[in-house]
Amino acid sequence: MSKGSPGPTPGFLVWRLANKWRVAVDRALAPLGLTHAQYAVVASLYGMARAGERPSQRRLADHTGMEALYVSKLARALETAGLIERTRDPRDPRAVQLTLTDGGRTVARQAVVTVQELLQQLLEPLGGLDSARTRVFTDELTTLLDAPLAPSVPTDESTQGRTP
Repeated sequence: MSKGSPGPTPGFLVWRLANKWRVAVDRALAPLGLTHAQYAVVASLYGMARAGERPSQRRLADHTGMEALYVSKLARALETAGLIERTRDPRDPRAVQLTLTDGGRTVARQAVVTVQELLQQLLEPLGGLDSARTRVFTDELTTLLDAPLAPSVPTDESTQGRTP
């Protein structure tokens, strides 16, 4: 590469990879009537239920990294599709608990198998899902995701010399 063109930034590459994988998952799950975002909800609920947890929408949002409002929108659509039930938490009437229906568990199991097969294919350039390179890649991504974001500081000249 020339000095004038340093190549894509890591952020651009992560964005491109995320979009590529989202599209691939959307296509793979279309026969099950799920989008990638809906899959994140049903697969997470499936795993959490297997661990004995019945999460609130807020807990699921924290688990998936999605905004609570987006999880609420997805949950309503999945409820309409008959895949999940939304009920008031008896301990906190403001909270909504989510559970998979019988049909939701069936779809979730099928979707997890489909996505695992897709991930094997997508990770083949690194040696596949269980390879050492994939484990290193996963560890590096986890490190980046676990790093807290510092609040942005305005650099506008109008804020120079002022205390917030």
